[in-house]
Amino acid sequence: MRRRDLYDAASGGGGPRLLPWTSPEGKPCYLSTDGRGYLSTLADSIETVQLSMGQELLEYARKATAPGVSTLSATEYRWLACRLTEALADALRVADSRGQRLPEEEEADEGA
Repeated sequence: MRRRDLYDAASGGGGPRLLPWTSPEGKPCYLSTDGRGYLSTLADSIETVQLSMGQELLEYARKATAPGVSTLSATEYRWLACRLTEALADALRVADSRGQRLPEEEEADEGA
């Protein structure tokens, strides 16, 4: 499939989209959309921010744990572990959401 066909297939039609945020009770939020509305665009933007923040945090963690760098305090390591956990959860949610929107293997082969 061409890139545009994959994008079109991934952005709509495959059922409700898992959003990058949860309800106040911590339950997953879904959006029924064709992939082109305001909330879809907002979700795409939030996913981009989440992944960018995770990348920045990973770079910080690599520098903070590199050999020869001064040791962080226990509180700082706990903060880092909590932020890394949050970033991993965000990245897994984005991957799950995007994976759910990919076309089935059979559908992708038909377009080739």
